[in-house]
Amino acid sequence: MAKVALLVGVSEYEQGLNPLPSAARDVEAMKQVLQHPDIGGFAEADVTVLINRSRQEIEEAIYYLFANRQKDDLLLFYFSGHGVKDELGNLYLATPTTRKDPGRNKLVKPTAVAARVLHESMNESYSKRQIVILDCCFSGAFAKGMTAKDDGLVDIQAQLGGKGRAILTSSTATQYSFEQENSNLSIYTHYLVEGMTTGAGDLDDDGQISVDELHEYTGSRVQEAAPSMTPELYPVEEGYKIFLARAPVGDPKLKYRKGVGVIAREDEGDIDFINRSYLDELKNTLGLQAEEAKVVEAEVLEPYRQRKEKLQRYEQVLAEAMQRQYPLSAKERDRLKRLQQILSLRNEDVEPIEMQLISHQSGVKSQAAAPPREPTSLSLPVFNFDVVTVNAEGREIDRRQGQAQCFIEDLGNEITLEMVAILGGTFCMGSPEAEADRLESEEPQHLVIVKPFFMGKYPITQAQWQAVVALPPVKRSLVLNPSKFKGANHPVETVSFEDAIEFCARLSNYTEREYRLPSEAEWEYACRAGTTTPFHFGETITSDLANYDGSYTYSSDFQGKYREKTTPVDNFQAANAFGLYDMHGNVWEWCADSWHSDYEGAPTDGSVWQDNNGNQKRLLRGGSWYFKPSMCRSACRMNYIPALESYGNGFRVVCTSA
Repeated sequence: MAKVALLVGVSEYEQGLNPLPSAARDVEAMKQVLQHPDIGGFAEADVTVLINRSRQEIEEAIYYLFANRQKDDLLLFYFSGHGVKDELGNLYLATPTTRKDPGRNKLVKPTAVAARVLHESMNESYSKRQIVILDCCFSGAFAKGMTAKDDGLVDIQAQLGGKGRAILTSSTATQYSFEQENSNLSIYTHYLVEGMTTGAGDLDDDGQISVDELHEYTGSRVQEAAPSMTPELYPVEEGYKIFLARAPVGDPKLKYRKGVGVIAREDEGDIDFINRSYLDELKNTLGLQAEEAKVVEAEVLEPYRQRKEKLQRYEQVLAEAMQRQYPLSAKERDRLKRLQQILSLRNEDVEPIEMQLISHQSGVKSQAAAPPREPTSLSLPVFNFDVVTVNAEGREIDRRQGQAQCFIEDLGNEITLEMVAILGGTFCMGSPEAEADRLESEEPQHLVIVKPFFMGKYPITQAQWQAVVALPPVKRSLVLNPSKFKGANHPVETVSFEDAIEFCARLSNYTEREYRLPSEAEWEYACRAGTTTPFHFGETITSDLANYDGSYTYSSDFQGKYREKTTPVDNFQAANAFGLYDMHGNVWEWCADSWHSDYEGAPTDGSVWQDNNGNQKRLLRGGSWYFKPSMCRSACRMNYIPALESYGNGFRVVCTSA
């Protein structure tokens, strides 16, 4: 049994890529921790280091790392440098000569190491314990094409832990990685090394740091400092249980570090007076000197301090920009987006800052915490639902139970309409530049304040349509059963914008409550339900969660079902965080706004954006059963002539309190 590592760092590039001075230092830090006899335990002769080497040298070293190995050998490949993707989304590790073809603006592939080279060597190796650590942009794309090598039973040995394969990446397939301020190392490697050298990565206190423990520790520390980075772990078989390093057991400094970490997460880096007293007692109980405790606290709180400084820096720049001009122009928005990206801040980090500054300027208070008023004489029952989150590969990574309020409108003959209470708030409308398959009509991104309202839990069904069509007309006649795909609980389709307006008018007369189509801002706010990802499910969707043309994919290779028809509105037992279903796919949903080719001049109060220039086209949102997934994104927009019907077009209704 051997423990062998290949550490590759590329810090210098000839053209087109910025130098990364930390990459060489990252490799040296990893080398030291792996070779430390009390931590990694790798023999000096078994750790190979390559700095700024050619593609051929790197590929040969990869070959020899995995070739001629025994099944119990532990093999580790580590890379720090630039990650680049080709036009198909495949990951390449950049070498000093990596460049793009200026004529075609495409990667010159022979100048970079393709991830498949690493895949192939791993798959051909006899070793059953393989770890790959990638500290580079888009590193999550490495999992694309990764396959498992199955040889039957799993034989777990106490010394090495689990058997299989584990891929640790500093970011998802769509994210950038960043260097650490005031540190010689990148953010990801800094905390990777910290977790091993301090022993803090030993989360279960058994004296061993397994791959999943190291990932959990590093991921949480990275997001404290750089919220826009999301480290990922891709295990195959029991690869997540491979032991990578040893940790001291019963060490007072380590115990204190873990205690400070718990308090720091609880207080978000600002330790309150009660927890300060607790830490003082913990320090005394462990017999630590004040100076020792101070050093530990400073290390644990450092990412929180850095994040606070970044937020303050962004706020200062934004405040000055808003003083010069507000609303901000598209060009200024783009410049702020670049600043946000280099500071590694998410939309949800910067949106409250702008909201606060807007409030100071206009005297308008945020509606974020204001619940919608209850409709007159109606009680608001509570209902529960499942909220699902998937990663960029479409794997479910979280399922939790949500809760929301609604009221139920009786349409007669045991047909009801469930209206969900949507709390008012602020969100960033449109798509970021980095979002795959985004359209020019989705820009510029802009903050919108949305007042409380109620929205249909589902798109209007055929049963609901028929119940309302039976009511007295207001301005026009309606077809009783227009849908191509029949079913009482299927969404109504083949209805025009004008049909939907008539439906709302009849429903309003019947209930004595104003029903209408949502504004485009209300629709996107309700769809996102607090998320900033392309879909409220996360980075992608699957045909197990939504009805769309599953023969197409988004951000992953997994193809799903193409059902070629609508599905019942309650077919998928997963809602968004507001409790709304079918916001992605099934049928396009009419909105009240006129069509505009982009958001220049769009209202910021959530109201309907009407057009007086003679443009007759109207808005549709959400995608449908016969569109590819990119058209089902939260930000995607489509226009259609209001008098025309399509068997992909339906709608849902909203109302405010009576």
